[in-house]
Amino acid sequence: MIDWTSWMDYGFMRSALLAILIITPLFGLMGTMIVNKKMAYFSDALGHSALTGIAAGVVCGIGDTNISMVVFAVIFALLLNKIGSKNTASTDTIISVFSSCSVAVGLAILSKGGNFSKYSAILVGDVLSITNREIIYLVIIFLITVGFWLVCFNWLNASCIHRTLAKSKQIPVQLMDNIFAVLVALIVMLSIKWVGILIINALLILPAAASRNLSVNMREYHFFSILFSVFSGVLGLILSYYTNVATGPMIVIIASIIYFLTYFFGKKCKE
Repeated sequence: MIDWTSWMDYGFMRSALLAILIITPLFGLMGTMIVNKKMAYFSDALGHSALTGIAAGVVCGIGDTNISMVVFAVIFALLLNKIGSKNTASTDTIISVFSSCSVAVGLAILSKGGNFSKYSAILVGDVLSITNREIIYLVIIFLITVGFWLVCFNWLNASCIHRTLAKSKQIPVQLMDNIFAVLVALIVMLSIKWVGILIINALLILPAAASRNLSVNMREYHFFSILFSVFSGVLGLILSYYTNVATGPMIVIIASIIYFLTYFFGKKCKE
């Protein structure tokens, strides 16, 4: 008989659980606006830029790669946000060019001399290796994000619904967009080591997309998105322990199952 509580006996599992309980609500919360603003491509490009952030740290001799990733991601996010605000037909193409170039430069630097194997773990992530310092970083970004959401959500939502009308009401639309982009960049960079570059965007999009299948108002939209994100994170962690599968992919698999269930359930209810 399987002991479903044995995983709690290990300190690294308790640290991983704490990290998941801190960061998954932010994925659910921020994901709602990413889906509404159709920023899935933006967040995906941002996640892939982590490789260049690490490479920049290596070139500059920065020991803590978290610092170089965060600095590069903030600059990259603001640049992508500026490009996206142009509303041109080629915006997706331009973002793709910047993203592809960024990834290529990062891979070129990190793979020089055949050393990329040292950084390959970041592709799928490893939540079990999270440190106390990284948990403190997560707590800080959690408090900042929740504070921003409580104070500025109405402005951010108004700019998402109708930018021109929001501007006419003296709402600082561009400032809201830039702050939101920076927060997404920080959340992605501080969690990418345990989620993984290849699937970080899925964890931002899936809970919010699943919530959208069921919710009828903004309150339900946020509630279900956070609920699905936290549930996927905790269950994914536990199942990864017993199945010996990487935690990040397992979380995304759970989130994907929830999305398809809500999709068919929501579609059936609307018929």
